[in-house]
Amino acid sequence: MANVSSKNQNIFSDFIKKYKNQPVKFVQDILDEDPDPWQQKVMKESLKTRLLAVKSGHGVGKSTCAAWLMMHHMLCFYPQKTVCTAPTAAQLFDALFAELKSQLIRLPPALNSLFEVFSERIVLKSDPSGSFISCRTARKETPEALQGIHSDKVLLVVDEASSVDDAIFSAAGGSLSGNATLLLLGNPTRPEGYFFDAFNKLADRWWTLTVSCEGSPRVRQEYMDEMAERYGVDSNTYRIRVLGEFAESSDDTIISNELVESAVTRDVLPTEGPISWGLDVARYGSDKSALCKRQGNTVTESIKSWAKLDTMRLMGALNSEYKKAQEDKIAPDEILVDVIGVGASIVDRGLELGLPVIGINTGEAASLTGQYKNLRCELWHRAKEWFEQRHCRIPRDDRLMFELCSPRYSFESSGKIRMETKDEMKKRIGHRGSPDYADAFVLTFAGNAATTAGLGGSWRKPLMRNISGIV
Repeated sequence: MANVSSKNQNIFSDFIKKYKNQPVKFVQDILDEDPDPWQQKVMKESLKTRLLAVKSGHGVGKSTCAAWLMMHHMLCFYPQKTVCTAPTAAQLFDALFAELKSQLIRLPPALNSLFEVFSERIVLKSDPSGSFISCRTARKETPEALQGIHSDKVLLVVDEASSVDDAIFSAAGGSLSGNATLLLLGNPTRPEGYFFDAFNKLADRWWTLTVSCEGSPRVRQEYMDEMAERYGVDSNTYRIRVLGEFAESSDDTIISNELVESAVTRDVLPTEGPISWGLDVARYGSDKSALCKRQGNTVTESIKSWAKLDTMRLMGALNSEYKKAQEDKIAPDEILVDVIGVGASIVDRGLELGLPVIGINTGEAASLTGQYKNLRCELWHRAKEWFEQRHCRIPRDDRLMFELCSPRYSFESSGKIRMETKDEMKKRIGHRGSPDYADAFVLTFAGNAATTAGLGGSWRKPLMRNISGIV
């Protein structure tokens, strides 16, 4: 360490030599604490892995573990920079930084005297700009929270990472180059975003760990019993706050992950009834035209899709599918096509060829006008009812499954339910935001087949639309 006397240099050299690669021993010897097994795993792994993510229930010792790691990092590496962040000032300063300061004062005087503590920062007295721990609130309005951090050794700690906007992580890209370690911690409150991706589609790049309150010596049994009694052990609240698992879906998603997953894994006997095809025609260059085939309670095969086909070529592909189905005696009773955009030309050409095409304007008024903003929103909720019957099956199609669980809904001031548009979804989740496959599936509920497949309830009449193809 800089500007330390020769005698002290030897002392600290021995200290660093002993504890640099022994963070658990550092906590045991210096702080007289015995980390829980999961805390030991995280501390050991932090020396070998650059990307770590820990999701957990409430009160298992996340902040304590992070504080120990930051202290070890600051004492055993020089020069170094550590930045800790959280979505709100309260989460950052009242929880994480407060825990760090409480652990710091437990250091022996010879070590404690090396540091100076400020309201948002802890610095090495001898080199305050070269070695420090800095607190920065991670708000969407200030994505620079994790930017511009460069040193021989960098540690980034993100508490309550599930609530941190993805823009923060995108901005941190430069800071993660070189010899930097990123540790994400938090309750898994949001089944999407950067933290969620670390445990799912990016799991091959991350070391991950899930810590449940069950079995934790730091969590009272009374707390778990109360959560179970109040919310139920099958509730999302219990999953998040006790088990440390992501919710089955966001509260504002129309169709939950659980409903979709169960429809994939469920064995059901197909029901008889009309065969309905839904065709969602691509509107943008990155979108795909998608065709879904459903009979009663079963999506009979994986979604067909075509990219970058003009309407004539797409019509050729659709006609080929129809002729093959005729030969196999499984021709559809109706082919429901979204006519917004270029879909109307598909309907016109299909009628000329004798296909049972029906144009559906998903942007027009819903049949249940008091509940839904438009027909598209209504059809998605009818699809949700289909899943909720639990006597249905869809093929394991990763894209279809993802898209079904993606759209969100909200309430207008009038009380009607609206769902986000494709453009809004694209803005929120990027290239994955156009639910072409899912919209094709949902279209199968727009005609007579939707009302004869056993949906239940009072909604029995076919949807009659004053547009081309409807009689």
